[in-house]
Amino acid sequence: MIKNTTIIGIALAALVAAGTSTASAKGKTQAAPQVIYTGDIASKVIGYNGTTPLNIHIQNGKIVKIEALNNREDPHYLKRACDKVFGQYEGKTVEQARKLKADCATGATYTSEALIKNIQLGLDQVKTPAKKKAVTKKKKLKKK
Repeated sequence: MIKNTTIIGIALAALVAAGTSTASAKGKTQAAPQVIYTGDIASKVIGYNGTTPLNIHIQNGKIVKIEALNNREDPHYLKRACDKVFGQYEGKTVEQARKLKADCATGATYTSEALIKNIQLGLDQVKTPAKKKAVTKKKKLKKK
C-alpha cells in the first residue's frame, strides 16, 4: 500500500521536474507558486497560546492562499482570526499586502496580531522583480 506522503513526494518531484513555469490555456506562462513557511522566521511571534506558523502561497506576484499550520491556539478563536485576517491579504499583490494595515478579529486579538506579524515577516522574504529603469536619451552638445 502506498502512503499519502509517498504520493505527495512523487507529485512534488514531478512538479519540480516540469520546471518553474507552466503554460496556461491562453498560451501565456505563469510563474510556479511560491510557498513561504513562517515557522522558522516567526518563531518568536506568540499568539494567545503559542506560535502560529503559516504557509503563504504566492503566484504571479499575488497572494493566492494563506493557511494556518499546526498550533496550540483555541480552534474557535483561531478560525475567527483566520477568517478576518486572511481575507484582507488574499488576492492582493505582495506590494499591496506589505502596505496593508490589517484589522484584528474582535475577541481574538492576540491570535490576529500573531497572524498579521507572521504574514508581514513572510512577505519580507518574497523577492520582488527589479523595476526596469527608464531609458533616457542624452542630448549631444554642439561645439561652438
